[in-house]
Amino acid sequence: MDSVQDFGSTRTHPTITIPLNTTTTITTTSPSSSFPAATTTSPSTLSRYENQKRRDWNTFGQYLRNHRPPLSLSRCSGAHVLEFLRYLDQFGKTKVHTQLCPFFGHPNPPAPCPCPLRQAWGSLDALIGRLRAAFEEHGGKPENNPFGARAVRLYLREVRDSQAKARGISYEKKKRKRPPQQHNPASLMPPQALPESTTSASSHDQ
Repeated sequence: MDSVQDFGSTRTHPTITIPLNTTTTITTTSPSSSFPAATTTSPSTLSRYENQKRRDWNTFGQYLRNHRPPLSLSRCSGAHVLEFLRYLDQFGKTKVHTQLCPFFGHPNPPAPCPCPLRQAWGSLDALIGRLRAAFEEHGGKPENNPFGARAVRLYLREVRDSQAKARGISYEKKKRKRPPQQHNPASLMPPQALPESTTSASSHDQ
């Protein structure tokens, strides 16, 4: 498996900054490559999701180009996607407590701690969803989609569970309680007897 380059080393290539999401910025180098470019549609005509998906796709393309040797998309596997996700942790802003930290499992720590910052599980899960869609939009076959690999799904589940324990946050969806049905009081009342005037009138008619 190809090794990932040391992104902290000094390079002579110009650097460019690409926002990965609304809270994360990733800086990589930009050597030339034939990685498929995103659509050239004007950003003003695209939705926020489409714009973010295009930026994520370009960011992943740059990551592949920075492999030594460069890695083509056709050779990309789920293992390379996992390397990419772990690489992104250095840009994370979510505090994930270690088991030795006194704030482990505390949802609102009362003081700062030296625990590392990581990418939040929700951000990674949304990122993989966008890249999975972009891969197929650029001609990739669903059965060869590295972003849908089993190893990637298991990794995301592991990150979710570990962050839930470390931060004391439950990611389980709460079932919505149905409001109690309100009965119409009028429907529960017995039928009223006819007035005597009506009864007497009907007897006179006979």
